Amino acid sequence: MQANIIGWDIGGAHVKAAFIRAGQIIAVYQQPCPLWKGLDQLQNAVNAIMLKTSASNWRHAMTMTGELVDLFDSREHGVKQIIQAMTKLLSDAEIRVFAGHEGFLELSEIDAKYYPSIASANWLASASFAAQKLSNGLFVDCGSTTTDILLLNRGHVLAEGFTDYQRLVSQELIYTGIIRTAVMAVTQTAQDQGQKIGLMAEYFATMADVYRVTGELNDRHDQTDTADGAEKTVLASARRLSRMIGCDFSADELPRWQLFAENIRDRQIQQIQRGCEIRLCQQALPQDSPLIGAGVGRFLVKQIASNLSRPYLDFSDLFPLPAIQSDMTVADCAPAAAIAYLAARNECK
Repeated sequence: MQANIIGWDIGGAHVKAAFIRAGQIIAVYQQPCPLWKGLDQLQNAVNAIMLKTSASNWRHAMTMTGELVDLFDSREHGVKQIIQAMTKLLSDAEIRVFAGHEGFLELSEIDAKYYPSIASANWLASASFAAQKLSNGLFVDCGSTTTDILLLNRGHVLAEGFTDYQRLVSQELIYTGIIRTAVMAVTQTAQDQGQKIGLMAEYFATMADVYRVTGELNDRHDQTDTADGAEKTVLASARRLSRMIGCDFSADELPRWQLFAENIRDRQIQQIQRGCEIRLCQQALPQDSPLIGAGVGRFLVKQIASNLSRPYLDFSDLFPLPAIQSDMTVADCAPAAAIAYLAARNECK
């Protein structure tokens, strides 16, 4: 009998969950969770998700990245605190924790020696699932805050780094995303009205503003406050972008700010594509090996695949046709879905 499993991805800004019943994904959810404000944020997010199901016989598998937030003294301290909080929230339930190459651990098995393997291992869950399904390809998860880029070859994930530090060095982790990333972190210059101009190093706008103005942002994915706390409309986003170059905003100049947003979009794509090219130079994959796009920003991955003359495959297409009961897709919450499936397979062994 196949277990009913919830896969959890505990992030520093969001909690994501994927529900699997009888081997099929029935729902995926994302709740805002500004964990740096306190563990009560995790409690609120998990409780909100659990209220969406009336069943009580769920088993749980979890991974995390939230240990990095400055609420915790260290990453190891964060791992310990998150596990303790989830154990309390899911009391009396069976919980397994993903520890990277160590596999899944029962709570009774976990001690401090496993904390480094548990920390920020969600990328390995997603990439490992994709590798098992496809054998060869380039897995690219572009989310709200970060982008993961992993080579898949002959069913294995060819990772150079495993900690955040190592992965930043190898550029398998690029700290850029389509929602929470500040515009000033993407580029220092842009094009406006035919001339190059420097951007202000101020938190005036985020990439959510860029993609709202270009018309590519799915409002359901944007669960983060705007830079100025104002509304999430095209005009308000254009106004925030205008501040980046010291201008006042006028609604009749919207086409100007649409072009400005397109230029910043191009800068972010170039950054992610460079990371993809670096990885592809490490291993000669067949030209028909796809880029597998995951995360809420995977529309950028699709364009990069086209730029590199490679096929594109959506992460959702790796799963059986889901009977989704929620607004999010499997690829939106890739680590949560992957964790649930990998845990289910682990139980069947």
